[in-house]
Amino acid sequence: MPTPPLASGPDGPGALRPLLGTVLDALAAGGRARGGPLPAGGPRAVTARMRDALGDVLPDEGDPDALRVLVQALAEGAADPADPLCAGHLHGPPLALAAAADLAAGVLNPSLDSWDQAPAASALESLVTRALAAETGAADCLVTTGGTESNLLAVLLAREAHGGTVQLVTGTGAHHSLTRAAWLLGLPAPVTVPAPAGTLDPAALDEALARLAGPVLVAATAGTTDAGLIDPLPAIAALCRAHGARLHVDAAYGGGLLFSRRHRHRLDGLDAADTVTLDLHKLGWQPIAAGLLTVRDGHDLAGLHQRADYLNAPDDTDAGLPDLLGRSLRTTRRPDILKIAVTLRGLGRNGLGALVDQVCERAEELAGLIAAHPGFELYDRPTISTVLFRPAGATDDAVAAVRRDLLGQGRAVLGRARLNGRLWLKATLLNPRTRPADLAALLTLVEGHTPR
Repeated sequence: MPTPPLASGPDGPGALRPLLGTVLDALAAGGRARGGPLPAGGPRAVTARMRDALGDVLPDEGDPDALRVLVQALAEGAADPADPLCAGHLHGPPLALAAAADLAAGVLNPSLDSWDQAPAASALESLVTRALAAETGAADCLVTTGGTESNLLAVLLAREAHGGTVQLVTGTGAHHSLTRAAWLLGLPAPVTVPAPAGTLDPAALDEALARLAGPVLVAATAGTTDAGLIDPLPAIAALCRAHGARLHVDAAYGGGLLFSRRHRHRLDGLDAADTVTLDLHKLGWQPIAAGLLTVRDGHDLAGLHQRADYLNAPDDTDAGLPDLLGRSLRTTRRPDILKIAVTLRGLGRNGLGALVDQVCERAEELAGLIAAHPGFELYDRPTISTVLFRPAGATDDAVAAVRRDLLGQGRAVLGRARLNGRLWLKATLLNPRTRPADLAALLTLVEGHTPR
């Protein structure tokens, strides 16, 4: 049997060219077959179609048509974040430019655990991460798989900076990954501060900090998962300074506002944080994953230092080879920085800022349509690009049923959020190509599926 062609090396581009055509054709065919934002039929139907396409997982003889068949089946059964009616989660459509760069990263296949596996990629990562760190007033920045890893790293660095222990304090709207991080790191359960308006209450935080002894890490949120709300960062930062507490800001969602001259002020106070979580596969339109953690004091990274002679031998480091092992919890790492760098350079601050402004404007328009419609109830005006609403007079069970009905029919993808003791439909607008007519169509669908 001849050796299959490789993607890298001098013959790689020639081997890839016809395969790319196959992939693009299969993506188009799968999208046409799906015909909407989500495959119809629910989990059983999707699994059955996927099982039929897959067949024998490991046959004795390979199938030369496997690439076309499986890519088409995956596209047919995918949730399409580029469809205006796919607005349930912080799951955005990636930029074509970023996806193309991601292909190059996969072909070159550098591994960012030692310089000799990724010479140019390690240099690129160093240059880009330091520039992004400066956006939050930080000294350094690590690349992660997303908000969960970034939050875990933030808690870990705080623990190590305080000699092995720290008490985490969060608001009730904080991301679940922070509680999990405390558990994983063997720390006490977080102290939870009330967030009566959806954001952390500074007065309650002041009382909590006054009661606590020992090192404390306060985790604020800039863009809650449920409603996209931003905690009062300046007030929280001032309290942390007064009580000697360390501050982490989970800006996985809201961090993209940094690119917008119109909305950047919403993140005032972010530069006071010791660490900041950012996710550019949200308001950055990157293929997953593109997480970051900025660190104000570069000395904190000493807590990640590890020594493995085959990767960062002391004499190699002394000779000038960069030590990459202490820049992640992972060993093998792909060069996710390439797609980020290409996007930043290709669109610039103004280009990215315009995308942020567009989705925030669409959210305002959707909120306006809901507020003016007698058949709907609006939770509040959007802070970023998330809008919560519900059919007027509907029970929580009816709200949940509307969402599942739309999912089952493949008509629309809406999320759900429980706030103030009630269940709300959630539309998270991350598609800059969504238009006002799409918003009206979404409301028409919800209205048509609401029991009377």
